[in-house]
Amino acid sequence: LQEEGEEGGCERCRRTDPVVDFESVNKMLSDIGILEAFCGEIVLNVVCDVMRQVVVCVCKGQYETQLLDMMKTWIHRDVLDWIRSVLDTRENTGPGSGSGGEKDPPVRGEKDPTVRVWGERLDCFLYQEYSALRIGELFDIIIDFPESEIALRELKICLEKTNYRSTLMKSLKTSFETRLLQPGANTSDILAQYISSIRALQVLDPSGVILDVVCEPVKRYLRSREDTVRCIVVSMTDDSSSDLSEELVKAQPVYLEETIASDDESQDPDNWNPPPADAGASTYPKSYHSSDIISTLINIYGSREVFVSEYRTLLASRILTHYSFDTTRELRYLELLKLRFGESQLNFCEVMLRDVADSRRINHHITSLWDTTEKENKPDMDLNAMILSAEFWPSFREERIELPTRIKQALDTFRKSYERLKGMRTVEWKQNLGLVSLEIDVNGKMTEISVSPVHATIIMHFEDANVWKIDKLSATMQIAPTALRRKLAFWQGQGLIREDPVDVFSVTEEVARHVVEHGIPPASYDSDEESAMASVQDQKEEELQTYWQYISAMLTNLESLALERIHSMLKMFAMTGPSTVEFSVQELKHFLDMKVREQKLQYASGVYRLVKN
Repeated sequence: LQEEGEEGGCERCRRTDPVVDFESVNKMLSDIGILEAFCGEIVLNVVCDVMRQVVVCVCKGQYETQLLDMMKTWIHRDVLDWIRSVLDTRENTGPGSGSGGEKDPPVRGEKDPTVRVWGERLDCFLYQEYSALRIGELFDIIIDFPESEIALRELKICLEKTNYRSTLMKSLKTSFETRLLQPGANTSDILAQYISSIRALQVLDPSGVILDVVCEPVKRYLRSREDTVRCIVVSMTDDSSSDLSEELVKAQPVYLEETIASDDESQDPDNWNPPPADAGASTYPKSYHSSDIISTLINIYGSREVFVSEYRTLLASRILTHYSFDTTRELRYLELLKLRFGESQLNFCEVMLRDVADSRRINHHITSLWDTTEKENKPDMDLNAMILSAEFWPSFREERIELPTRIKQALDTFRKSYERLKGMRTVEWKQNLGLVSLEIDVNGKMTEISVSPVHATIIMHFEDANVWKIDKLSATMQIAPTALRRKLAFWQGQGLIREDPVDVFSVTEEVARHVVEHGIPPASYDSDEESAMASVQDQKEEELQTYWQYISAMLTNLESLALERIHSMLKMFAMTGPSTVEFSVQELKHFLDMKVREQKLQYASGVYRLVKN
């Protein structure tokens, strides 16, 4: 502000203290009773902006420290004091606040209605801002669980005081769909995140409604992946400290959703709690009444049988991969699985492990006979057989191979000794399965290696002749040239065989230096790492061919049946016992349509009929 002086100049007017001016204006507005109505909204906006910045600065990314109480203490100690200084001029002690400024004015605390209302409003805003921040970080909080349990418990408090529950469910569901359910993500990683979500969301919402809603896309996506069941079973029976192996040790029985629903009717009425307001009739009650993670995972498929069948295949693969007669580890897991799934579900697995124990005893008995009374029959190599009860084992991977004469003679000798021991029983050799221990002379240095029968057969043929054409070796071994070339690549990688010229393989004259010095790495004995069991697709096709007999009999007796009726009758009569795989109505339709194309069935008016000769 400028004024004209006596001499026509200008001088800056004197300015008073702005704090004093501010208090003076506030006092005048307070005297006429419009201070809070005039300034309240402005003060609230300023405070909210500051609180929003402080919440983000203090709480973002901090999941392991209790921050909510600290923020409330800051609000009630500092923020409310500032609001009182703005809206309550009777607490000011400036020059115009009292006569002489000597007497302190009365201080009003949170018991004052105005201060209490402001405190409640700021607490509510704090809950909203904290909820919004944690909802945006919830995916990362779940990843860090259980270290982030404190943040989840504070978020739970905020959700009880705000209306952000539906916002949380939408946000987390979107995060799962965009950040987790990607084709490039490993099934094991998705399962690990899903298990962490189960545990974390049980802390956040014990009713389980949030878990059921936000994880529905995850369950649907896991059902669509072919290796989900195998990943779950492998994790449950893994020696390493995994979440599912720890859950398996708890030995709680598996609860399916329909079982839980029926059990709710018999619960103690005094312990009954009403379902949450956002729980629909179709989502409550569910398996989240139980904190058992394994039951929750099994309810993805709603059936125990698919997991039992997968464990049966996994157990067979482990036995026929390592060829060890020590079943202590597998017996332990079998007993734990019995507590989960029931003994009747795992009878076939028990027979499989009994076969291993019986095989060890039979091998010992036959070897003793060769060393005593049947010395003339003893083969020129050590031989141990894994004798399996065909009816109780899953389907094996079939691969035809012509073994060397020495090995065939040894197998025939064992078969005759077994027949003399067991009377009317005999053995049928699976020549592509097994483990062969070889001693290979590499420039005068003996190297031991264990390989599959196919790889052993290849190298034994090169013992008879140094050079083989691939077509001749293929005819001798009765194996396809493409498959044989893939097997030969293993020995080429070891530096023992080379291809020169094309399709002509010979023993390498100068073995690679690392093979001479260190021998053949035992961990790389089988570069194919093929399972001894048939693939899931092969087993499914084989079982569908078995069901074709049932379908033919049904259509012979009933003339015509719809697709759904055929499926239900198969489930009732044919799908009993430990089925390797389950197939849906769509898969059955695909199989029946294939029979229509083969002119074995007719399809008209929605029903299938046999083609009459």
